[in-house]
Amino acid sequence: MRTAYSVETVRAAERASMARLPEGALMQRAAAGLAAACAEMLGRVYGGRVVLLVGSGDNGGDALYAGARLTRRGAGVTAVLLAGPERTHRGGLAALRRAGGTIAAAEGAGRAIERAGLVVDGIVGIGGKGGLRPEARAVAEAVARSRAAVVAVDLPSGVEADTGEVRGAALRADLTVTFGTHKPGLLIDPAREYAGTVRLVDIGLELPPDPELEALQHADVARLLPVPAAESDKYRRGVVGIAAGSARYPGAAVLAVSGALRGGAGAVRYVGPAGDAVIARYPETLVSDQGPAKAGRVQAWVVGPGAGEDSATVAEVLDTDVPVLLDADGLRLADRDAVRGRTAPTLMTPHAGEAAALLGVRREEVEGARLAAVRELAARFRATVLLKGSTTLVADPGGGAVRVNPTGTGWLATAGSGDVLSGLAGSLLAAGLPARDAGSVAAYLHGLAGRFAARGAPVGAHDVAARIPAAWRGVTRG
Repeated sequence: MRTAYSVETVRAAERASMARLPEGALMQRAAAGLAAACAEMLGRVYGGRVVLLVGSGDNGGDALYAGARLTRRGAGVTAVLLAGPERTHRGGLAALRRAGGTIAAAEGAGRAIERAGLVVDGIVGIGGKGGLRPEARAVAEAVARSRAAVVAVDLPSGVEADTGEVRGAALRADLTVTFGTHKPGLLIDPAREYAGTVRLVDIGLELPPDPELEALQHADVARLLPVPAAESDKYRRGVVGIAAGSARYPGAAVLAVSGALRGGAGAVRYVGPAGDAVIARYPETLVSDQGPAKAGRVQAWVVGPGAGEDSATVAEVLDTDVPVLLDADGLRLADRDAVRGRTAPTLMTPHAGEAAALLGVRREEVEGARLAAVRELAARFRATVLLKGSTTLVADPGGGAVRVNPTGTGWLATAGSGDVLSGLAGSLLAAGLPARDAGSVAAYLHGLAGRFAARGAPVGAHDVAARIPAAWRGVTRG
């Protein structure tokens, strides 16, 4: 499991470590890891040209100590002091000077950056709020025009560590070297987009067991996936009901069923007007035209994809006492009090536009503050919420760590892809997974399936569904 902690938690852990370690030991560990990463980026350190962008905080000190190490290995290192010598980390600045590095003021940064092969961003630390200040913004623009690779110290300057928000100008990195633990902003867009590849350097922090964010890895997903026992039959494995589709959108029903059939439940029941289309494509589906209440026993329902204006079916499903996944039109048609009042688990799966409508805000507000949005939705609706997007997030209504999905591809932004995800997650609910696990495991497999299907080219939602078994096998085989 990859975890991320808040700035407050990280700083408390740093203070505890510094109290028991020799003075400066923690910064030296960080600088050693940073210097090693920079050396790899340079390829050949001797003769390389490195520019350090140094602010007034401790990550400026990290950059200076790392620059001193690179200088001793033969690199030409110039430190651009954005805060002036008097506000720069004294020990780091002295170390760079002793090693033979040079110092420049911000006004002279342009020429040094033009000639550099590597720029180290140590402008703003994890406590930074808002975008870059004007002087730093000018330097960042010079970096963007250059051909230099960029390594960020702990996180890119201008992004917010706790939220992943970017509220102004920020510096884009090719590599971010972060210390002790991941910070939430490194895993959540829009900030994640600025971080490039992220490398974690262990500096010996002792962190509490409850992170702000967690990201499943292959081994975590493999442990959660349902596995049939020798005595299992289709009913013991779980039956998922799909109430989806309409005369206008029969394909939504077909795609939701396609995901459900590959999600671990033993059987799929379909109710709705698209029964003929479903049977034609998936004859193993149990089809009923009697409505959810008369469809037969199910362990979970998926309702909403392509439902059009069928609010009665949405209400009927929400009135059941089994887990319900609410998606697409269902999110719009559902009575809010009915959702809040459910005693069985509810998993809502909006994209940013649907989330914005539910919250009564603009879509841009959701996209710019995804973590806040998913937490607010979960609390407001007393439901587990899977917020779809470039970084899919899953939050429980009771709080706790938000799950962030590390798989996926931009090619998944295609019509019907969300219907496949809903069917897959609903099937995992029926197989017995709690709502947060069902949502995060489904997002993980769906993302992998999207990668496998696309391979760098456009795909349709049906291609993604077809690759779910390959993703499942890939996870369980390690």
